[in-house]
Amino acid sequence: MAFDDRARRCPLGFLDSPVPCPERRSMRLVVSALLPVLALIGCASTSVPPISQPTPKTAPLPSQAPDTLRPPAGQVQYLEALASGVQIYDCAAKPDGGGYAWKFRAPEATLVDHDGKALGKHYAGPTWESLDGSRVVGEVKAREPGPTPATAIPWLLLAAKSNAGSGIFADAKSIQRLSTGGGLEPAEPCTAEKVGQPARVAYTATYYFYR
Repeated sequence: MAFDDRARRCPLGFLDSPVPCPERRSMRLVVSALLPVLALIGCASTSVPPISQPTPKTAPLPSQAPDTLRPPAGQVQYLEALASGVQIYDCAAKPDGGGYAWKFRAPEATLVDHDGKALGKHYAGPTWESLDGSRVVGEVKAREPGPTPATAIPWLLLAAKSNAGSGIFADAKSIQRLSTGGGLEPAEPCTAEKVGQPARVAYTATYYFYR
């Protein structure tokens, strides 16, 4: 029988047996043929270069933005953040006693990237704070009306006054506020009855960070 003949030629423990076995010879041939291929695969896997990080690029300023809002030469843009929130105003008496007026208090907004991923928040200072704990406080260096000054707060160039932490805002040197929408002081007049009352006006803007 075929089974008995195979058992005679390849008995149990055939690897240690001196009896020739066709299956054993075939296995050795297959392994020998695969060794060069496996060696090539191993070399290829170790020769793949590491992925390099992108180099920051200087982004073009929107065509309608004036040169006065350009950051100092040598600084490069490394982050763009979309802001959505409110500009907060307080109704207060004028210092000269000549009535009442809305006084800007602070911004309050969330910051996200173009994919909607949260980056941090924007608040009084003005301060930009990242989720990694780093922050930058800016001071206004230049101010220009945007394309729609009747309905939107002006565009700004700010210089970093202080930095904290070791994350994305730690090295920020300049900030631009562009592409603004809304945020102007309330059209409703500030009166004696409203003194001390805040008004929260919705706004949007794009902030560009340079280092």
